[in-house]
Amino acid sequence: MSRVGLVIVSHSATLARGVVELAGQMAPDVTLEPAGGTADGGLGTDFEAVTAALERASQGAGVVLLYDLGSAKMVADLAVEGLAEPDGALVVDAPLVEGAVAAAVAAQGGSDLSGVAAAAVRGEATEVAEPTAEESTDLLLTNEIGLHARPAALLARAVANLEAQVTVAFGDRKADARSVLALMALAARGGDTITISADGPQATEALQRIRDLASRDFDE
Repeated sequence: MSRVGLVIVSHSATLARGVVELAGQMAPDVTLEPAGGTADGGLGTDFEAVTAALERASQGAGVVLLYDLGSAKMVADLAVEGLAEPDGALVVDAPLVEGAVAAAVAAQGGSDLSGVAAAAVRGEATEVAEPTAEESTDLLLTNEIGLHARPAALLARAVANLEAQVTVAFGDRKADARSVLALMALAARGGDTITISADGPQATEALQRIRDLASRDFDE
């Protein structure tokens, strides 16, 4: 299966590699490429490095590029314009870390180019209003770390492509189940009980997928 790739354009090589490392933990089958710093190892951006990263990230389904500062966007735009098929890549204005994680999860789940770009933009939101739920269920988290990092990514991937609006609630907080960062922000740990609410044509399947994950302790 061909998945959308990601390129992280940063003025810092260390920052670009760090974002790729973090997002890669959530999306093991997605090609993520860092393009940070200048050719001599300094702070800045390098057009050739971005172009090379863009080529490596292209696996046939398109590439989303995220950036840290304004001049990085300019270099990313130039790299995309130089492609034989510029429509196959999108430079997205989104929070770098949150956007990269959300985009990587969406790409892992098989979302198309526009879907991955939209997920990156949504990565900024940490909480959502609860939908008028047709179905809901309470789940006891029996895995030790609860909804952190990998378990949150697995949950988000499980519902990413379903026709359902899914909300996870813990205490007085609510999160969009498609947002890894929002799920992690709930701070639900092992032994806590969360409430899953789902609305839409595939609400029942969404709840069942999450129940299955929880029953397997999120494959820990």
